[in-house]
Amino acid sequence: MTSSYHYRFAILAASVASVLALSACQPATENTESTKIEEVVAPSIETSKTDDAQTIEAHAGHDMSNVDMSADDIQMSDMLKDYTKSMTRMHDEMMIGMNYNDPDTAFAKGMLGHHRGAVEMAKIELKYGTNQAMRKLAQEIIDSQQTEIDIMNKWLASHPDAAKPKPDTQAMQQAYAKGMDAMHGEMTLGIANPVPDMAFARGMLPHHIGAVDMAMVQLKYGTDTEMRKLAQQIIDEQQPEIEIMQDWIAKHDTNDVLVKDGTIDHEADTQEQVKQPTS
Repeated sequence: MTSSYHYRFAILAASVASVLALSACQPATENTESTKIEEVVAPSIETSKTDDAQTIEAHAGHDMSNVDMSADDIQMSDMLKDYTKSMTRMHDEMMIGMNYNDPDTAFAKGMLGHHRGAVEMAKIELKYGTNQAMRKLAQEIIDSQQTEIDIMNKWLASHPDAAKPKPDTQAMQQAYAKGMDAMHGEMTLGIANPVPDMAFARGMLPHHIGAVDMAMVQLKYGTDTEMRKLAQQIIDEQQPEIEIMQDWIAKHDTNDVLVKDGTIDHEADTQEQVKQPTS
């Protein structure tokens, strides 16, 4: 692992975090009367921005506090721009769903945006990636999740949101906000990887983990039979794909830190640096 690689990776990830943080501050275009979830998410987004900067700095092995470089000064690749736009659109639609009062409609709307984000990410992999295994996975994601997108669109057409919050609305919204915050941070680091196939794997991994977390929230708070069935189907389909990506990253990532339980293992990176002989 070279310091120049880590430095470039850190700058790119910091740029993505800045762009996404600015997008997170934009108001939702639907269901604007509901403000509770904004109160829940707003501080977590700011915390995520700070934590991302600290995590990136530690990951890179550099003190970036004196770096005189703004996000506007950083040259982002076309691939990274595509991923950033995709994440922004996904975030906006998921925020609308998280504002819903009814747990089932919140799940359907939030997961709809989440799935659309997955399809866009998979198309980006097919555009830039070259690894056969990751391109195959990308196409499988497009095929399976487009089918589920159609299911959610059809269901939402006949299931409007509840006019008032339900007993579990606040707890449900907080659970989604927590999961979205965690997913956002890991995806930001993942898509900044300059290697196309690795950017896809590292970005899609926390995205899939986020989908499983959302499905578990639905199983806890949702009552609609069709949406509960879909939630379990998402868990059953995406958990094996999570394991595929974890194994692939462990075998192919020679420049970055290790993956452990779907997250970046900074301790392993530190231990690796300690093992390096001193000059």
